[in-house]
Amino acid sequence: MKILTVVGARPQFVKAAAVSREIKKHSDISEKIVHTGQHFDASMSEIFFDEMDIPRPDYNLNIHGLTHGAMTGQMLEKLDGIILAEKPDFVLVYGDTNSTLAGALSAAKLHHKVAHVEAGLRSFNMNMPEEINRILVDRISHTLFCPTETAIKNLEKEGYKNFGIKIVRSGDVMYDAALYYAEKIKGKASFLEKCGIKGRFILATIHRAENTDDISKLSSIIKALDIISESENVILPIHPRTRKILEQNNIRPRFTVIDPVGYFEMLELLQNCSAVMTDSGGVQKEAYFFKKQCITLREETEWVELLENGFNTITGSDFDKITAAYSNLENKKPDFSIKLYGDGNAAGEIVRNLLEN
Repeated sequence: MKILTVVGARPQFVKAAAVSREIKKHSDISEKIVHTGQHFDASMSEIFFDEMDIPRPDYNLNIHGLTHGAMTGQMLEKLDGIILAEKPDFVLVYGDTNSTLAGALSAAKLHHKVAHVEAGLRSFNMNMPEEINRILVDRISHTLFCPTETAIKNLEKEGYKNFGIKIVRSGDVMYDAALYYAEKIKGKASFLEKCGIKGRFILATIHRAENTDDISKLSSIIKALDIISESENVILPIHPRTRKILEQNNIRPRFTVIDPVGYFEMLELLQNCSAVMTDSGGVQKEAYFFKKQCITLREETEWVELLENGFNTITGSDFDKITAAYSNLENKKPDFSIKLYGDGNAAGEIVRNLLEN
């Protein structure tokens, strides 16, 4: 069996690496990896691939910094040629980026099977490009690997049982990755010690355009974090775009702002924080993986099971809701023994199902 994996961002590489490690256990499967370059990341150096135990891409398209249409169009053009040359049995795509859509669309139009990892997720906000991408990719896929029961129910409500598409509850490859890399960082030099971070702290991340591009929303979030930091230290690894907007508007946080961190450093922060406040989809889940309550600085989440089981609280950018949610953290005692995202072997389940096709 030949698999062509299409990725376009560092988090997708982390997920794909979990599946690639499982693929290597099977001599009858070969894999080629295409990096579209969608999210250009200078930190993805040789050291990144070595330390993260991630296979290097076989193709690097270097497509980034364009509009949605131009980016997706260029990806389609180049992926068509690669798929025609490689003739894969499956094109494997992850998540909801333009790279995900381009990989799936190119494969489907060339009559190659598409397998979508992280299928069935819905925010029900069609203003998000990611929502459009994930819906379209699900519809043109041959096999849908769903991380949760909620994702499967979303597909059932949309009539997917009538489409002849294979739907699998695989568990979440991000959980696989979190367990794998948490083990790898044991015994390494402490990032917290290096940064002088001591005692209890809240880990915060802010990067979504819905917050950073609306100065009233961003100001409200910063103001809330300022107030919270009077009770407990707040650590914000700052996204470059967020830093630029804060500087342009002369907003100076009173809490601790640090430079962007790599995946290992983020894991250490997650393991040692008291709680998480974020507008990131992935970080919401990672908070749960490491048994931390989360306050989500968005109006909705794809991970509704985290809300339903009390692990997550939605506040948007509202100052009063954010501070109230923080004050209520001590009163909530969610049961982290519940396994919402599988048992840490999603990659094995994915590969097993691919071999059955």
